[in-house]
Amino acid sequence: MNKSELIEAVAASADLPKAAAARAIDAMIDSVTEALQKSEPVVLVGFGTFATKDRAARTGRNPQTGATIEIKAAKVPSFKPGKALKDAVNA
Repeated sequence: MNKSELIEAVAASADLPKAAAARAIDAMIDSVTEALQKSEPVVLVGFGTFATKDRAARTGRNPQTGATIEIKAAKVPSFKPGKALKDAVNA
């Protein structure tokens, strides 16, 4: 499912115009992004938790030349599914 299909599904499920559903989804994505930029977790009970994790600096290798390169430390977004989501997927 891509974003436009998600918008259509939300519009149909919530009996909203597609434009309103699109604004709602965009607002949700923006809110989650802003929280993660501040390193704040976003907990949606029953669905899951969005959080950031620190990835340490490491040495990598350029596959074309074989030269070693230093990869900087970074924050990476992560998602941990909740129990209800896991149960729904495995039902």
